[in-house]
Amino acid sequence: MTTAIDMKGRGLLTLQELDDREFLYLLDLADVLKKRKKSGVRGDLLERKNIALVFEKMSTRTRCAAGVAAADEGGRAEYLSAREIHLGGKESVADTAQVLGRMFDGILFRGYKQSTVEMLQKYSGVPVWNGLTDDSHPTQVLADLMTVRETFGKLKGLKLVYVGDGRNNVANSLMVGCVKAGMHFVNCTPKELSPLPELVQRAEEIALRNKCTVSIIHNPEGAVTGANVIYTDVWVSMGEEAKFAERLKILRPYQVNMNMIQKTGNLKNNKVIFLHCLPAFHDKNTEMTSDIGALEVTDDVFQAPFSKVFDEAENRVHTIKALFVAALGPGKDISKLLKARGRK
Repeated sequence: MTTAIDMKGRGLLTLQELDDREFLYLLDLADVLKKRKKSGVRGDLLERKNIALVFEKMSTRTRCAAGVAAADEGGRAEYLSAREIHLGGKESVADTAQVLGRMFDGILFRGYKQSTVEMLQKYSGVPVWNGLTDDSHPTQVLADLMTVRETFGKLKGLKLVYVGDGRNNVANSLMVGCVKAGMHFVNCTPKELSPLPELVQRAEEIALRNKCTVSIIHNPEGAVTGANVIYTDVWVSMGEEAKFAERLKILRPYQVNMNMIQKTGNLKNNKVIFLHCLPAFHDKNTEMTSDIGALEVTDDVFQAPFSKVFDEAENRVHTIKALFVAALGPGKDISKLLKARGRK
């Protein structure tokens, strides 16, 4: 249990902005807020707070989680599709940011360029949270590691293996989140999809401090041995659809299937789980997979008891709520909630 930390007025653009204690504090706060909701409490920590949801990309989980998170604590979220406002079109991002900052208490952005969310933060004057960019997906990783901790009761010392496109936003953010929590992180990916060396170096510096490791491994069979968490993501991110055939060819050996799960050595003792940020192409029921079947994960893994993908999806609500409350909520009330959790 982390001690009280003041994050009043702070947004989140990348996980690198958080020190290790702040990262764990947000997970603790998410735990408290989840239990508060499950117990039927009607919260008021975001009363009269208005949050703009500025989205360039389509979304199921991020949009719904943010809307529910605000409403659960008495706040309100306004969805603003980039197709419906003048963001970067008739109006510069800087001008839009200043307008929104005069009307809203915070902004959650989901889109393409990291520079856009940075501009929103620079000019809005209110907390801005990154709900996904091409570079980073910090809100997703908070939910991921909340789910891991709920399952195993801890994070430190566990081994998470990410399998697939190793240089995408989820892989980059997972690497940082894991080492901040003291987890061993393995990025299992083809050489041509390896993460940037400078990102790996920064993660290794954090890992050294927290006595854990970062590994980039190209052989799936060797990478997953001893894994407690197998994580994958789509092989083709939004905006990269033209690369589908190329990705299909190089990533087929990296499909998460039951054989891979068994190679962890932790299936029989219930010490391995499967995670995916969703949507997942695990069967023939989508436009992309109707003719070819499962892509990054097979249906038997996706539907297995050790698959925690829908717990993970639900936890998007609680971790985004923690970010909103930490930045906009009354500090005394937050401290009381955390202290009550610690006594239990």
